[in-house]
Amino acid sequence: MAATSPASRLVATAARERLRPLGLNQRGRSRIWIDDRGWWLGIVEFPSPTWSQGSGLTVGVMWLWQDLGHLAFDFAEQVQPRQDFRNEMQFGPVADALADHAGDCVETFRSTFAGLDQVAERLLERPVRRGFVWESFNAGVAAALVGRPAEARDRLRAVLAGEPVAPWVVDVQHAARHVYDLSHDLGAVGDWAEAAVTSCRKKLALEPAQWTVGSVT
Repeated sequence: MAATSPASRLVATAARERLRPLGLNQRGRSRIWIDDRGWWLGIVEFPSPTWSQGSGLTVGVMWLWQDLGHLAFDFAEQVQPRQDFRNEMQFGPVADALADHAGDCVETFRSTFAGLDQVAERLLERPVRRGFVWESFNAGVAAALVGRPAEARDRLRAVLAGEPVAPWVVDVQHAARHVYDLSHDLGAVGDWAEAAVTSCRKKLALEPAQWTVGSVT
């Protein structure tokens, strides 16, 4: 097993002190911390520079109704560019500041995406962007889940209009067609979303979580 670098050790210590009290858990021994909200995840990553020690900070969220087998930043921002490690005295305060900023971002995302209504409103504020298949898909699903079928179908049509250039695009278009056909039936969309979230949590090796659409609207 490779030895942990001083930079990684300082980042892990700072993250434990700031993020663990908020309920986040480290993803194995990686530099990724998870804020498990049941139907979505907050993701904190402290990426390392490619050719040196150090860390940056990216914080975002992932909607679990996508039913993916890997983590994905669906709504994210690079909070801090990567900063190099020179020595422990220099980098300790850097790691502490990154962890503090990460905690602030986590709390902001929790407030911003506290319920499905807030999620739908925020995602529908974004204009449709050609090629951004997941953006349109997530906005469409969120709209369908809060009983806004016309807006849901509008966003899902953008998904279906794209060229199926890769197998994953075919998969998301298949899901988009299914939600499109269900969008008039709030109960059916909710059942689909609950099944997708459950499946995604299993693929990501997350603990089972009880979630129903009615519990967050």
